[in-house]
Amino acid sequence: MLLTAVAAQAQVITHMAKENTKVERGEKPGSDDDRLSRQEMDVQLDSTAMYYQLVDSAQVRIQAQDWAGAENYIRRAIATEPHNNTNSLLLTNLGTLQRFQGKLDDAIKNYTLALDMTPNAVILLLNRAAVYMQTGNMDAAKKDFEKARELDEKEEESRYSLGMLAMDQGDYDKAEAYFNEIRKVNPKSEYANEGLGMMFKEKGDYAKGVVYLSEAIKQNEYNVTLLGNRADCYLVLKQLNNASNDIQTALKQAPDDGSLYLLRAKLNKMRFNYDDMHRDIDLAIKYGVDEETAKQIAK
Repeated sequence: MLLTAVAAQAQVITHMAKENTKVERGEKPGSDDDRLSRQEMDVQLDSTAMYYQLVDSAQVRIQAQDWAGAENYIRRAIATEPHNNTNSLLLTNLGTLQRFQGKLDDAIKNYTLALDMTPNAVILLLNRAAVYMQTGNMDAAKKDFEKARELDEKEEESRYSLGMLAMDQGDYDKAEAYFNEIRKVNPKSEYANEGLGMMFKEKGDYAKGVVYLSEAIKQNEYNVTLLGNRADCYLVLKQLNNASNDIQTALKQAPDDGSLYLLRAKLNKMRFNYDDMHRDIDLAIKYGVDEETAKQIAK
């Protein structure tokens, strides 16, 4: 959840700051220089209090899913105390809020500023890499994933993503090596099983694809992507009842997913249910599948 750590810290730091302003019992009032120092401290305390009030306000906006409002409060907090070490976390949250709003260039900029403050923050590298992928900058994404992988020998997401990028380039050996790195640390990893399942499916080894996708589904039984890909494998293997079960389960989770209707159209064609096939082709088109691609099923 965004800003949870900052909001919790706000109460502690503000309380500590107030405690530090107390005059010990028996201490005499100081000189003019002492009073000046106290005035400077009060200004700093006011600034700190304002900083965390703004952070708390951002938290309220986040809970209300008011991304623009939350972004405004975070910007104001950073402007109030530009040298506060907590700004790395605020910049991270700011980048994530901008990502939610589709402001991808701004998100990259703020993730980068946060990384300037905390260059070895793995979660930040993963966040920036994900946005780079959204913008199509795969080389930059790969660099961030590689650095995250180097920093944390147990981190799974970076290895999964590097494996998928290797698959996109047709380098299945490298992809398999990345996925197996995950399995060495976590033999039951959903990331590893999903990656290997997708890889074997893409290579045309549908039986192995089913094995690994099934292992991933054991940990995430309602994952629409996993169910759809396993159903596709089942169709090729002519295990029609299994395919039907996966498609039905997936459609309960995502009734507006056009690709699932396309799979069901293939299933109905294989069962010679042509009226149902045409109905599903129309539904696939309705829910976003390219019309020409969808109508290829009927040919």
